Amino acid sequence: MGENASFWESLIYAHPTCTTWKREAEGSIYHLASILFVVGFMGGSGFFGLLYVFSLLGLGFLCSSVWAWLDVCAADIFSWNFILFAICFVQFIYVTYQVRSVSFDREFQELYSSLFQPLGISLTVYRKIVLCCDAEVVTLEKEHCYAMQGKTPIDKLSLLVSGRIRVTVDGEFLHYIFPLQFLDSPEWDSLRPTEEGIFQVTLTAETDCRYVAWRRKKLYLLFAKHRFISRLFSILIGRDIAEKLYALNDRVHMGKGFRYDIRLPNFYHIALPETPTVQPSHHLQRRSPRRKPVGVTNCSPFSPR
Repeated sequence: MGENASFWESLIYAHPTCTTWKREAEGSIYHLASILFVVGFMGGSGFFGLLYVFSLLGLGFLCSSVWAWLDVCAADIFSWNFILFAICFVQFIYVTYQVRSVSFDREFQELYSSLFQPLGISLTVYRKIVLCCDAEVVTLEKEHCYAMQGKTPIDKLSLLVSGRIRVTVDGEFLHYIFPLQFLDSPEWDSLRPTEEGIFQVTLTAETDCRYVAWRRKKLYLLFAKHRFISRLFSILIGRDIAEKLYALNDRVHMGKGFRYDIRLPNFYHIALPETPTVQPSHHLQRRSPRRKPVGVTNCSPFSPR
């Protein structure tokens, strides 16, 4: 204890206290370096946040080195600040190289800005997702089919980038698929990774379309390596299926005065005032979200008469 006490006493009292202070301020270079340090530590996260931090901190250490060389004339202060400047410069070059390495084509960049960036997905994670689809955008011409009912196997997951897809079953219109929506999310969700299946609906391009496609096996391998990406796609697919269900729900009714509600599969609403507000209905058979319930009549003007 005595040795520890003497160590702390020597550390505190070894140097004389400042009895007089300099009245003149340091040069402008020193104050500029301090300002750069303050502004630099306000940087954010991500690649561009790192570029912001390392660039301003590097300039701050460079100004401190110049100040130590010209005003203080202290070799040790100059050496440490110059070393820190060199470290920041190397880090800036490294982050810049990473940013250039994760640059994408225009359509993938727009897809990131519209869908993935609002969810806080970093460019490094997004790069893994893009590489899984081979960074390729597929073109589907007008009136060409993406999938045919009862024929096309479910072997991929696709996301529409531009255009509009018409979904029909037995020649009857169900709903549209718009940009930033999955083309086959109900089919993907209906199968386990080891199962195989075929489409129960027909998907036809209403206009010239472009979409991104991930092969089923390759995407499952990506999910196995990165659980975060698996949870991300699970959320996106779940939201997409919900949007399709509500779009389908808005276009169907069950006879005159009856409106089917997907939120209550065992009940249907009755619009006629002289009848009870809610009546029990038969249990509906579980099927793909795109399939229309038994006895449901489509009131869409697009359906065949």
